[in-house]
Parts: sequence; structure tokens; C-alpha cells
Amino acid sequence: MAKPVTKYVCQNCGYSSLRWLGKCPECDSWNSFVEEIVVTDRRKIASKTKGIIDSRITNIFKVSEIDITEDKRIVTGIGELDRVLGGGIVAGSVVLVGGDPGIGKSTLMMQLSDKIKKNTILYVSGEESQKQIKLRCERLGFAHDEFYILSETSLEIIAAIVDKLKPEIVIIDSIQTIYRNELESSPGSVSQLRESTAAIIQIAKAKNISFFLIGHITKEGFIAGPKVLEHMVDTVLQFEGERTHAYRVLRAIKNRFGSTNEIGIFEMTGTGLVEVTNPSEVFLSQRSKGISGSSVSASMEGTRPILVEVQALVSSSGYSVPQRTATGFDYKRLAILIAVLEKKIGIHLSKFDVFLNIAGGIKIDEPSIDLAAALSICSSFKDSALESELLVIGEVGLSGEIRSVSFAERRIQEAVKLGFKKILLPKGNLKNFKQSKELEYIPVENIQDAIRLTI
Repeated sequence: MAKPVTKYVCQNCGYSSLRWLGKCPECDSWNSFVEEIVVTDRRKIASKTKGIIDSRITNIFKVSEIDITEDKRIVTGIGELDRVLGGGIVAGSVVLVGGDPGIGKSTLMMQLSDKIKKNTILYVSGEESQKQIKLRCERLGFAHDEFYILSETSLEIIAAIVDKLKPEIVIIDSIQTIYRNELESSPGSVSQLRESTAAIIQIAKAKNISFFLIGHITKEGFIAGPKVLEHMVDTVLQFEGERTHAYRVLRAIKNRFGSTNEIGIFEMTGTGLVEVTNPSEVFLSQRSKGISGSSVSASMEGTRPILVEVQALVSSSGYSVPQRTATGFDYKRLAILIAVLEKKIGIHLSKFDVFLNIAGGIKIDEPSIDLAAALSICSSFKDSALESELLVIGEVGLSGEIRSVSFAERRIQEAVKLGFKKILLPKGNLKNFKQSKELEYIPVENIQDAIRLTI
């Protein structure tokens, strides 16, 4: 009989060591090593491998011989989710959904199941009982005859039920609770996560069943487990949102069947998640006009432009080192903009606290709102309000130049729908537009011109 071997595995990156280490040499995390027992029976492994090879050695085809006409996407009926998935659920795909506790991951999966009434769905829960899931179904007004609930954590039992039931979609909540009996380590460990996910992927591809895996996240905001987990699955969706805001953002981090630039926006209500079909109007609905430190910009999220309010507050600092706080905006980008304003405009902010906020709880990574952020800071510093019907787009370079942005026409079309009359934009983008009586274009080449013309 094979002798058990003990090793220590980092729960963050999967690095293994024969002895316990306080700090992981791979990812530099502290106290992340957990003891795992590995049983290596070479004769058993060899016989098992031979059986797998014998059963799959004929599973090879020419690309012209593969028929995909029947494998159409399953449209969920939730437009924001379909947008992020790339048009619907692909048969045989494995989707990993991560997010903070209570953000709405399970609620989204339940509403997804309710929308697809023609498909057999198996909901596997390792954290809740069947009665608890039934209570959530009643709260959401759930009605689905082909919806099955299983409270189980053993992967072998789940695989047997999947083989018997033959559902089109399987939802596992959560992958951190699933374990394989042949492994000695506890559920949620690196070995269990990796091997369980690998087995699920094998079932999904062999039986053409779509799997949704709900995953926990760490305190840093990453999906718990080794990074290889995200590489193994087909799609990784991140459910984001502030607990103090009702809006939730579903973002695709990885998608083999669609774009990773698309986002879906939902509003959390007492009866579940509600789609936000016009996010620009929602984010600007509470905007106060005629107040300093506020500007409006347009960000491209995938193929959809979204108008957001960029708020800034500049106040005298009571500390030797002033505060710099950014919410929904890149902190390093804020530091660069402050440095450009001090160097090129002569606005000295070394004795002032600067707070920047993207209203609505949404996070924007696109550089096209740089100019709006800079103007909001100057507006608050000088206590002079920008025009309420002005849209600001443009990227700010280190020398103070205003660089052109992509998809400027789509951004402006969205602004026109909401009643904006003036567009402050990079001069490089103006050559693509014709003069209009309804709109006034204000082209700028540098940050100095932008401030002179608006504040």
C-alpha cells in the first residue's frame, strides 16, 4: 500500500512545500500554508490512466467534420446578463461567478433559472438547505416546474445525479464547499478546488451541460483559490457593487465566447435584481446643477456608452500630509492629474485634501474621463460651477495635452439623448464631426485651454 505523503500548500497561489513556511515565496502572503495529505499509488494511477486513454483515443475529428448547428446559445431573457455572456449561455460552458457576500450572486442565479423555464436546471447548494432555497424562491416569485434542488457537497454524488437527471444547466453554490472523496484535504483547499473544478469541466464537455460555479472572494476582492481556477473555466464574471448603493455591476473578466469589455447593471430591490436598461439616465438622475466640483463625462463599457457624474471636493487640509481619496476612480490616475494641474496650471494642492468620486457606486477604468476629473478638481478649488449642459471627454497626458478618445460619436449621441448641448472634446476628435445647430463643439488641445474656456 502506498505511503501517505504530507505537503504544505499555499491557499492563495497553490505553491507547495515539504515543510510549513510562514511566508509564501511565490505570492508573498503570510500564514497561507495548509497541510495536505497526498496518497500516491502508482499502480492504481497507471491502470486508471490506461482506461482513460483507451476510451478517448478515437475522440479525434477534422474541423470540417464537427457539427455545431445544434449548439445554439440559450438566451436567458435577462438582457444585461446576456450582454455580458456574449449573447447567451453556450452549451457545455463553465462559468465562474464571484462577488462579495450578500452582493446578489445566488439571487442572480435563481432569477436566471426562473427565466429559462424550458430547460431542466439542477441547483446544487453546499451552504443552504432545501427549505431555505424554497423560501428564497417564494420571495422572488419563482415558478419553474423543471427546477431541482440538491443539498450536497460530495462531487461523486453530484456527478451521479447529473448523469441520472441529465439537466441542461447545473448551478453549484458554491465551489468552495465541494469536495472529492479521494482527496484527504478539506473542502476549499487548493487541491479540492483544482481537482473538483477539473472534474466538473470534464463532465460539462463530455455531456454538453452548462455549469455555473459561484465562488467566494478574498478580502482583496479576488476569487478565492488558486489563479489556475480562473484559467480552467470558460468565463469569469465578477459581481461588483457597494453595500451602501442599490446598483450592482456584472463584469466579464474572462470570456471565451464574447467580449470582456461588456458590463451589466442591475438594481437590488426587495423582490430581487432589476435590470437597468438606461444606466446613463439613472446615474445622472440625482445630479445637482450649478454646484462646483461636478462634471459629466461619457465612458465606453463594451459597446455601450454610459454617462457618469464626476464629483470632486477640494478643502483645506488639517494634516501635514494632505489626503487623496478616489472612489470609483484609479487612485494612481488621480495622483497624476493633481501633479499635472500643479505643474501646468499652477494650482498648488499641497495644502488641500482632494476627494474624487464617481457617483452611483460604479467603477470607471477608462482614461477618457481624465479631463472631467481634472475640471471637477479645478471647479471645486475655485468654487466655480461648470455649465450643467456640458459634456466633457478627453484623456490628459503628462505634459497637459488632451488626447483623442475612441468611439467619440457614440458618446456624444448618448449625451444628446439626455439633453446636453455643449461638448468639450479633444481637437483630434473634431475632424470626424460635422457642425450641428443643436450642438456646440468646444475643441481643446491642452488642459490650459480646457480650464480657460469652462471655468
